[in-house]
Amino acid sequence: MENAYARSVIEVLDAFGVDPTKGLTDLQVAENSRIYGKNVLPQEESNPFWKLILKQFDDLLVRILIAAAIISFVLALINGETGLSAFLEPSVIFMILAANATVGVITETNAEKAIEELRAYQADVATVLRNGCFSILSATELVPGDIVEVGVGCKVPADMRLIEMLSNQLRVDQAILTGESCSVAKDLESSSATNAVYQDKTNILFSGTVVVAGRARAVVVGVGSNTAMGNIRDAMLRTEDEVTPLKKKLDEFGKFLAKVIAGICVLVWVVNIGHFQDPSHGGFIRGAIHYFKVAVALAVAAIPEGLPAVVTTCLALGTKRMARLHAIVRSLPSVETLGCTTIICSDKTGTLTTNMMSVSKICVVGSVHCGPITNEYTVSGTTFAPEGLIFDAAGMQLEFTAQYPCLLHIAMCSALCNESILQYNPDKRSYEKIGESTEVALRVLVEKVGLPGFDSMPSALNMLSKHERASYCNRYWEHQFKKIAVLEFSRDRKMMSVLCSRKQQELMFSKGAPESIISRCTHILCNADGSSVPLTTDIRNELEARFQSFAGKETLRCLALALKRMPTGQQMLSYEDEANLTFIGLVGMLDPPREEVRDAMLSCMHAGIRVIVVTGDNKSTAESLCRQIGAFDHLDDFSGYSYTASEFEALSPIQRTIALQRLVLFTRVEPFHKKMLVEALQNQNEVVAMTGDGVNDAPALKKADIGIAMGSGTAVAKSASDMVLADDNFASIVAAIAEGRAIYNNTKQFIRYMISSNIGEVVCIFVAAVLGTPDTLVPVQLLWVNLVTDGLPATAIGFNKQDTNVMMAKPRKVNEAVVSGWLFFRYLVIGGYVGLATIAGFIWWFVYYDAGPKLLYNELVNFDTCSTRETTYPCSIFANRHPSTVSMTVLVVVEMFNALNNLSENQSLLVIRPWSNPWLVWSIALTMLLHLLILYIEPLSILFSVVPLSWTEWKVVLYLSFPVLIIDEVLKFFSRRSRGRNFNFRFRRADLLPKREEHDK
Repeated sequence: MENAYARSVIEVLDAFGVDPTKGLTDLQVAENSRIYGKNVLPQEESNPFWKLILKQFDDLLVRILIAAAIISFVLALINGETGLSAFLEPSVIFMILAANATVGVITETNAEKAIEELRAYQADVATVLRNGCFSILSATELVPGDIVEVGVGCKVPADMRLIEMLSNQLRVDQAILTGESCSVAKDLESSSATNAVYQDKTNILFSGTVVVAGRARAVVVGVGSNTAMGNIRDAMLRTEDEVTPLKKKLDEFGKFLAKVIAGICVLVWVVNIGHFQDPSHGGFIRGAIHYFKVAVALAVAAIPEGLPAVVTTCLALGTKRMARLHAIVRSLPSVETLGCTTIICSDKTGTLTTNMMSVSKICVVGSVHCGPITNEYTVSGTTFAPEGLIFDAAGMQLEFTAQYPCLLHIAMCSALCNESILQYNPDKRSYEKIGESTEVALRVLVEKVGLPGFDSMPSALNMLSKHERASYCNRYWEHQFKKIAVLEFSRDRKMMSVLCSRKQQELMFSKGAPESIISRCTHILCNADGSSVPLTTDIRNELEARFQSFAGKETLRCLALALKRMPTGQQMLSYEDEANLTFIGLVGMLDPPREEVRDAMLSCMHAGIRVIVVTGDNKSTAESLCRQIGAFDHLDDFSGYSYTASEFEALSPIQRTIALQRLVLFTRVEPFHKKMLVEALQNQNEVVAMTGDGVNDAPALKKADIGIAMGSGTAVAKSASDMVLADDNFASIVAAIAEGRAIYNNTKQFIRYMISSNIGEVVCIFVAAVLGTPDTLVPVQLLWVNLVTDGLPATAIGFNKQDTNVMMAKPRKVNEAVVSGWLFFRYLVIGGYVGLATIAGFIWWFVYYDAGPKLLYNELVNFDTCSTRETTYPCSIFANRHPSTVSMTVLVVVEMFNALNNLSENQSLLVIRPWSNPWLVWSIALTMLLHLLILYIEPLSILFSVVPLSWTEWKVVLYLSFPVLIIDEVLKFFSRRSRGRNFNFRFRRADLLPKREEHDK
């Protein structure tokens, strides 16, 4: 029943045909079970394991690699090749793809856990009335129409409509659903609210929430998927994971590269059609197969096989650094996404605030004879820890707080008129509450006030263990006074009272809403001398003005405290006793903002990141918080910047678009509102980070570009998120964004490095094919270079130091290409040189090397006709492994120098020295060591078709490799000058790599 909140109790009971005194009959239970199903969240069918595996290979570059591996394998069989060398290339390719697929499957499996975690919030059992008898049944057996009784500590087993109150009040903690910082009072009255949100449905108990005060009976109106918790599950299932900006750019680059590869491969094959019949191939078909093999080698050279592994490694290293900033990354790509975040949608309770209600202001009557009538005190400390000081209006710390009569009696009343518990949890190393947050706040205040008669206060208390310290002062007062009777809180009185006895003297302490307490007071306690004087109209007006200031301007939750001397020997309390009270004081409490948040908000503004506060709390409370944390510092009028969910929904589409561009505060929200906000912002091309800790936040966390859960939050929120804040602190998000930006900058550098290296390999093979020289590099050599020689320095580039001004720049645009026009031109030049230097080493060995055959250039490019003409050299010279070894070594060494170029995009090596990144220096040394191993250790040299080089050959390798440093220094010089950037537009219309808009079309 969707509108049970708008119907009366009788209408709801009639709709299900249930007698509230007897409950459902067995026949009705069976019928309702058939109609509505079981009270469980259905198990969602997950993708079969084989589908998850296939999905990892749904990438164009991956498919090209698979095709290249299969073709290489088939060609090896056709040529009759055997042994490890014949199948090394396809084996290595398949191993790489298998490793990447494994990572992908693990990531997707983790994503499905969020929905399973929802089941933890379903109640196990329920007290149900059936056939006129109460019994405890499994919550899964509940059906709509069942009459259920709930009490303190009960987890609500289904969505239910209240039908009877069994206590003066019923309060429910529904923070996991709505994010409200305080428990909510429930009642029997039907609601007439239009577009009612969960907070408006005060007669509905929602599945998974917890009763914190009172007892009541309710009728089940929704089970399983038809509950608030079920709606959250459905929203999560409808949410598709967003592709991260880096993944989008890599996918676009992959498609661009695939087209280039296909074009070059076809071109190489077509250009050499005339050579298919050369005698050296043994026929037209074999010639066609030979050049097809060259095309496959070209594809292997063009595809950066190590790129996925290096990206994954760099992001993984970034996660370790972020873990030290209390940001635990669950999804590796989200590390990079942080770098382009433009908007943070932050939950209020627990993220911007401590989620620990604490007393911040105290108002008492000082003296009616001199000076101001009231005295105001400020209380420091924003957590449940009994640590804090009390300051007077002038900002001076009170040295012995318990010596002030009103403050002393406030401590007594707060300790005795209280049903909560404050305790220390050694496992979490924090203080925890059991009961109402407001009552626990009073417990903490008692500890801050301390005890009277001890000059060593409060230092003596700090010598206690944390377990003893948690409630030492509270226990002192509970031992001093014996509780005799209690009048519980009721909605009509809005107060509670407790009768206590101490040394044959009976006292009644009362606490409650200020309007209720003050109206029952006839006297006041003076803080100056502890005297009790009559409450005059002037004093009453002054107290009410203070209350209005606390509750209005400062949006504090206020409680008034009072006492009354009772007749000796009285053992009972009645409502009539709650009259002629003596006013003690007024306390104002709030869920305080974290101390670090204001500075973090300022950092976001400097970094061009907008923060939107999203909360289920009421508008005035949230606006007060935004003023405190600086979100409204630039505003005098909040209209147009602060909206409730219902106000926002009432706007026209155009007005919503405008509102989204200015929005700072979004209040009274339900789970679907948060998800709607994320989607609307994403439609405006914003990159959205959403924070949250409750079950209600899970759909939005999953939908956001990066979902950030709180470490103290629910398991559902953590499972649906990309990142978890171990310290629940908004400031940690800002630090993580700075790290994310640095990681992206380093990621760009090594991607560019690998691209320029692969361009060099393509140029080498393409030029060799066009000139008609023998094969310069074989596929297994290209694989070695791409995976090991390129991979190690590329990974080390990920350790480049973070720029000092990383948080002063605006977020990069989502459609920003990884390699833009001018940079792509730069790396074409570098890649072109790498390729030409590689082929130059090959030609040098044949034509100019004294220990080589010293052929004429024309003889080299016509090597395939060697067997048909008379020569002074054997044709077997073209199968010599020395020239390809020189080429491969030139390729390796030139790329080591090129790695040094990538210490910075534009800064010279004279400014940023190589040792600024020791990891890169060591990776270059290790790479060269590995290359020497395959040259000089025979089993490896045979496997990679290489031979040892002489010192003369090494000198030529160095001569050909070193100039790449000089070329890039010249290009960096132009990049630092305006004409280098202007050249971008003359060279090509905008960008050599595809933009997102073009891709989307």
